[in-house]
Amino acid sequence: MTLESKRDLSLINCIATSMLAYFLTVPVHELFHLLTSLAYGSGIAWFSAGAVQDIPFTDYSTLAPFDRIMVAGGSASIFNAIISVVLVIVLFKVKMRPMMRVFFIQYMGAQMSQGIGYFMIGGFFAAGDWGGVFSCFSDSPGTVTAMRIILSVIGGGGIVAEMFLLNHFSYEFIEDHSDKKERMYAASRLHLAMFVTCAVIGPLAMLKSPAMETGELDWVFVFLTGFMWIPFLWGFLFTGVMYVLPPKVSRFEFKLPEKANYIALGFGIFLILIDIFVFGPGIQL
Repeated sequence: MTLESKRDLSLINCIATSMLAYFLTVPVHELFHLLTSLAYGSGIAWFSAGAVQDIPFTDYSTLAPFDRIMVAGGSASIFNAIISVVLVIVLFKVKMRPMMRVFFIQYMGAQMSQGIGYFMIGGFFAAGDWGGVFSCFSDSPGTVTAMRIILSVIGGGGIVAEMFLLNHFSYEFIEDHSDKKERMYAASRLHLAMFVTCAVIGPLAMLKSPAMETGELDWVFVFLTGFMWIPFLWGFLFTGVMYVLPPKVSRFEFKLPEKANYIALGFGIFLILIDIFVFGPGIQL
């Protein structure tokens, strides 16, 4: 190992940005639920990392279909999906510094996983937020079937698209695309670090959630949510192992910042600790 390689602390930076991307996605997903409930005049019992416990409507049939979807739990993943599309456009159009670029790639993937990825597990398994949405359409089973098909198609297609997007943006950090070692270097930092962050922090934050005690959340659901983060694993495999062809023209070219940003790392750790030990057990409102 050379002296230069010993000074390469780029992994620290990518872990820091992955924690920031996670915090600005998953707890914010629950915040979207809280704000939607308040907007529709629904009472809030508590807010936690795993779920927001509100006082549901007694008769959803009085609401228009769109309002049923929003207030019954669909709003958060819809907002996540919209944000992810905006971030894709930003990544294609806006020039930024390398570490900020790493953050936006991870943040885009996190928002897309939490949004379109939720469509997938909602459509296929009727799990989580979308399971609640489907239950409020009990008076219209045909609508539920149509929604599940649409969500499954959008979610499945969107997850595949996310895999290729992550692969596409990672090549901006690779000078020699034929060098597997260089591809693995970039892919492990950009994508694998994010996958591990999400796979570890998510269950830890939900472990003490009041929703686990009430049965609103269970380990089957926690397992299913893991599928939402699969694009980061495949982004790592596509780039580092399988070698999906790089873009013919790369508008932006970067090198992963090797000098550790300990301020970003400390801030990321601080936010994750809040998520696990404050939002995890829940805040009674």
